[in-house]
Amino acid sequence: MAVVNRIADFAPQMAEWRQHLHTIPELGRACHKTAAFVAERLREFGVDEIHEGFAETGIVAIINGQGAGPTIGLRADMDGLPMTEMTGLPYASAHEGRMHACGHDGHTTMLLGAAKYLAETRNFAGRVALIFQPDEEATGGAEAMVQEGIMDTFDIAQVYGIHNVPGFDEGTFHARPGPLLAAADTFHIHLTGRGGHGAQPQDAVDPVVCAASITQALQTIVSRNIEAGQQLVISVTQIHTGTIDNVIPETAYLNGTVRTFTPEMRTLAERRMREIVAGQAASFGLTATVDFVLGYPPTVNHADSVEIAARAARDVSGEAAVDVDSPANMGAEDFAYMLEARPGAYFFMGIGEGPSLHHPKYNFNDATSPVGASFFVRLVETAQPVKGA
Repeated sequence: MAVVNRIADFAPQMAEWRQHLHTIPELGRACHKTAAFVAERLREFGVDEIHEGFAETGIVAIINGQGAGPTIGLRADMDGLPMTEMTGLPYASAHEGRMHACGHDGHTTMLLGAAKYLAETRNFAGRVALIFQPDEEATGGAEAMVQEGIMDTFDIAQVYGIHNVPGFDEGTFHARPGPLLAAADTFHIHLTGRGGHGAQPQDAVDPVVCAASITQALQTIVSRNIEAGQQLVISVTQIHTGTIDNVIPETAYLNGTVRTFTPEMRTLAERRMREIVAGQAASFGLTATVDFVLGYPPTVNHADSVEIAARAARDVSGEAAVDVDSPANMGAEDFAYMLEARPGAYFFMGIGEGPSLHHPKYNFNDATSPVGASFFVRLVETAQPVKGA
């Protein structure tokens, strides 16, 4: 892999940054220690501007290049997950019940590495906006930062991000133009019947049987309401009802997720879900409510931006290591809000074999930090070359 030589020189320092960040995972928008560490490094690097406090702890830092030109945005997420780490690493989480199980410590480190190099060399036109974002895992820090005006305030013309993927070969890059990741919506279904004795079900209106029937019937939306080849996932992930073996409960609650790639499919899924729940509840003699909560929209890459980023990835990892015809993934990502606001692209980067994302034994591969940093650097230099260089 053609990692930038200067970045390779400070790769051990990047590993130290990443492992320190791994010890201090923070949740949601409360990434105070992480943001303070990032800001301290950025000041050391000599970036031109540091703007703090977006989405509570988000940072936008500016590096000026050579001469006039547009501003390119590079984004890294900073937050961890509310789970207990089981890696046994010497730098394991020092915060009980919190863990960097999605590699955001690695994402932050890769962008810091790129910032250090870009601040030293400034071999690009225009400006770079370094976006360090909290709250990807919870309520959408990207949406908050966009709503707080970062795209307009810093005149960001295009924006890019990357996410690590265990199980993909180390240093490979994967993307596609168009929808890459799905919209992630949530549903809450409340059923109300009439409780009674388990030995006299004829005197009760049983929500348990109705909940089971609804769970099965919702799967007919995928199998019977959309054309083969279209993509939709509906998963019931929680059913809560009852307290003891001899009591038919009064109520039941169902919860789950809906994943789609288009507004039309999103609308169809919600409509059919409401129709099915209403029909099933009526057939069992219960009342029902459905709360369908729209979450992150689809992450949709812009075709021109994918090609720009792919050229940079090929410079770093070689032609064979870059796939821009990857299948879409039913996962979700709040970088979608930034891509709704500006052209850009989101890429996956392989980190080799290891436990999956969100696994209690997951750990980011430090050997790939210089690859990601080099990708960001080459992306900036490719997208915004110095005139006459």
